Amino acid sequence: MSNSTDSQPSDVSDESGHRTIEITDELPRIIGVPLNLIQLAMKVIVTISGFMMAFTFGAVVVIRYGFGGDLFAYEEWLLAASIIGFFAGAVLASARRLHINADILSIVIKDPKLIWWRGFVVLLVELLVILFIVYACYISLADDFSFPRLRATPVLRIPFVSWRIAIMVAFSFMAMFSAAYLYVHIRQGLGLPLKSDADKGAAQ
Repeated sequence: MSNSTDSQPSDVSDESGHRTIEITDELPRIIGVPLNLIQLAMKVIVTISGFMMAFTFGAVVVIRYGFGGDLFAYEEWLLAASIIGFFAGAVLASARRLHINADILSIVIKDPKLIWWRGFVVLLVELLVILFIVYACYISLADDFSFPRLRATPVLRIPFVSWRIAIMVAFSFMAMFSAAYLYVHIRQGLGLPLKSDADKGAAQ
């Protein structure tokens, strides 16, 4: 194992506050490019869903208190949009490792090899947990499709399964990014060159 594990690229280390390189840049192009496209799609979804929520709540206030009316069944389609937007944001957080991490061991452990092993265990457990959630989502979907008629919202008849599918897809994307970080972490532990290392060398 390489002793360079204590100088991780900022996207791999939880301790660095600066991101100098995207995790997708460390991956083969056949994997990195689709993951970049996924990030772009998630940004679009988050932007649209955020605008929809802000605009809808504003419209509800104006219509309800200004004109004494009501926006027809907005709760149902806005719920779907907010759920999808929330989990799209969760995918972006996974891509940037911005989820809250209360791992006290990152403060206590100082030995580079132990730091690497701690990071490996954390990333591996994270990936296994997300994969289990994906499996649980699949079981939930299988249960939904076992009914003769899909359960839906009362007014607009939006199938509940639609946003459950979106949730499973989001967790699947999160698993991909977790696997990408684990892959780069293992390469680094084996002492294999990373693009971030080459960029640093060229800058110097």
